Amino acid sequence: MPIWLKTLRTSLACLLALATWPVQAETLSVVYAREIAETDSRLEYPVRLLELALKKSGTHYDIRSYPRPMPQGAALGRLATGAGINLAWSMTSKDREAQLLPIRIPIDKGLFGYRIAFVREQNKGIISSVKGLGDLRAFSAGQGHDWPDTDILQGNGLRVTTSTAYEGLFAMLQAGRFDYFPRSILEIWDETALASKQQLVVEDKVLLYYPAAIYFFLNKKDVALAQAIENGLYKAMADGSFDALFYERFGDVIKRANLRGRVTIALNNPLLPAETPLSRKALWLDVNNLPK
Repeated sequence: MPIWLKTLRTSLACLLALATWPVQAETLSVVYAREIAETDSRLEYPVRLLELALKKSGTHYDIRSYPRPMPQGAALGRLATGAGINLAWSMTSKDREAQLLPIRIPIDKGLFGYRIAFVREQNKGIISSVKGLGDLRAFSAGQGHDWPDTDILQGNGLRVTTSTAYEGLFAMLQAGRFDYFPRSILEIWDETALASKQQLVVEDKVLLYYPAAIYFFLNKKDVALAQAIENGLYKAMADGSFDALFYERFGDVIKRANLRGRVTIALNNPLLPAETPLSRKALWLDVNNLPK
């Protein structure tokens, strides 16, 4: 056999071997921001949902938290510039969607906009007689200075006292700096231990509601990671694993909040982007049709 033919056959064999050699799938690395300690139970649900989505997407992934907690505003600023983190979850707003890449599937099913309040134990009934927005304007709420909720409350004519320190808000309420501290029903029961140290209790008559959504946000350049998470979330919705995880974590707290037994005060959300998929009912929880 001519040498040139042997060489050609050898080259073709090498090419064939390379073509059939298993290709190592790319590992998607996720470093998420957190405002609270890694041991805080409120991290469990979003992290587990993120893991579920990436698993359903069929990608190889590595998930870890940024070593230190940071305020929400600082975290989103880092995310926008790609400084150390590439994912966070937060309530959506026009500004946030302009700066970041949102995955428009509300991981909270919209329940972050259902708010009940901490009040001082010695003044438990302070807002219990409130029947509407006009009545509530006589009282002052407490919120974080960089939380979208602050702008929402103020945009509805409510008085708000702010703080840069999340835990400091509990002490400020006890000191009488404001009258009530609205919290999402998805987080308030996890905060009762902290609240009780300041002699604070959950008010049981009033519900604030505004349309809102918690999304996973990424840096605008992380399109591949965003697509993997979005595809995985839709697959989890289709096979029921999204709902299973959601109700495992929040079924009891939804019942405990007694939403239908409260006076509901509806607020406008001027920060809500026009792209919010409010018409896609499957993405949102119907509080009048909860599973038993």
